[in-house]
Amino acid sequence: MAKKSVGSLILVRHGQSEWNKKNLFTGWKDPDLTEKGIKEAQIAGQALKKMNIIPDICFTSALIRAQRTLDIMLNEMGIKNMTIIRNQALNERNYGDLAGLNKDDARKKWGNEQVHIWRRSFNVPPPNGESLKDTAKRVLPYYEKEILPRLLKGKTILVAAHGNSLRALVMKLEGLDEKEIVKKEIATGDPIIYEMDKNGEILSMTKAPI
Repeated sequence: MAKKSVGSLILVRHGQSEWNKKNLFTGWKDPDLTEKGIKEAQIAGQALKKMNIIPDICFTSALIRAQRTLDIMLNEMGIKNMTIIRNQALNERNYGDLAGLNKDDARKKWGNEQVHIWRRSFNVPPPNGESLKDTAKRVLPYYEKEILPRLLKGKTILVAAHGNSLRALVMKLEGLDEKEIVKKEIATGDPIIYEMDKNGEILSMTKAPI
C-alpha cells in the first residue's frame, strides 16, 4: 500500500539580487532584488498558483531579498493575511571576509583553488565566515523545531530562503552526503515541492512548472 502524504513543503530560493548581478559575495549583507529577481519571484508565484498550492504558513530569513521574494510570490498567488515567520536561522551562509568582494577579485587575492574550496567544500569556512556545515548547524535545528512539527500536522509550508540555507535543508531531506550536496545547485525562483509522510520522510519531490 502506498504511503499517504501528510504535509507539503515548498522551498524557493530568492530571485536574483543586486549583488548576484554584480558577481559579489553576499552572505548576510542585505541587497534588494533586481528587476530580473522580481520577475523570477512573480513567475514562481504564478507557477504555484497554477498548481493550486495554498500555504498555511510561510517562513523566510531576516534578509530583504528572501522576504521580498516571498511577498511577491504571495501577491501573485492572490494570498493576503498570511502568517509569515522571519528568522535569521534561515539566512544565507555568512561569507565573512569575502562578503562584498567581487568573486573575480577574491580569486586574484587568494587564488582560484582557495576560493573554490571556500565556496564548494562542505566544512571549510572562509575567514570569519561559515562553511555549509556551519550553516546546517543553525538551519536544521530550526527546521526540526519550527517547521517539521507543522508538516506532521498536515500543513502546507512555503519557505523562501537562500542557496546555501536551502542546500543545508535539502541535504537532510534527500539524504545527500557531503560530496553530493556541494554539487547540488538550487536555481533562483524555482520552487521545489516535497510531499512528506507521517514520519517526516519524503514521499515525492517535484518542480513547479515555470
